[in-house]
Amino acid sequence: MTTLYHNATDGLAGNDDAGQMSAWYVLSAMGFYPVTPGTPRYEIGTPHFDEMVLHPENGKPLHIVAKGAEAGAFYVRSVTLNGVRLDRTYLLHQEIVGGGELVFEMSKEPVAAE
Repeated sequence: MTTLYHNATDGLAGNDDAGQMSAWYVLSAMGFYPVTPGTPRYEIGTPHFDEMVLHPENGKPLHIVAKGAEAGAFYVRSVTLNGVRLDRTYLLHQEIVGGGELVFEMSKEPVAAE
């Protein structure tokens, strides 16, 4: 690490846009991300972990479940929020901070279009 990062003009290899790329990656790894920052809408993506819990400030914990994601099941078959199937490709900020359980049904095979 000391050879890559040091206190100088060239001290940050692969500049991270002041943390923006890291923030995007963390959100994306949870299974959603803001396409247009500053709006209360998060597009649903592919989670990278089987299970995680988000503890938003001034909100309730959101338990995120995506069984099989860590084993390579990266196709999302369906998504439910608090037991209700989402028939849209996004979450709203109020839903995320409202807490509960966000469940991704994952698959290793792509979902056929209906």
